[in-house]
Amino acid sequence: MNAHRTMITGSDPADARWRASSYSNAGGECVEVARHATRGRIAVRDSKEPGGALLVFAAEGFAAFVGALRAGRC
Repeated sequence: MNAHRTMITGSDPADARWRASSYSNAGGECVEVARHATRGRIAVRDSKEPGGALLVFAAEGFAAFVGALRAGRC
C-alpha cells in the first residue's frame, strides 16, 4: 500500500461543501467531510471546530476506509 501525506493550511476551503453523517446526533459532536472539487481529495474536520485543523485524504483511500467500515473490517 502506498501512503501519501498531504497537509493543507488555512481554514475552510472555498470549494468545500461540508456534510455530517445522517447517524450524527443533534448535539453537534460529529465528524464532517467535504470533497475538494479542485484537488480530488476528501477533507475531514471536527464539527465543533469548523475553523480548526483539517485532515485531507486522497479520495480513493477515503473510499476504501469507508468501505472497510461498512463491511465491519475496522
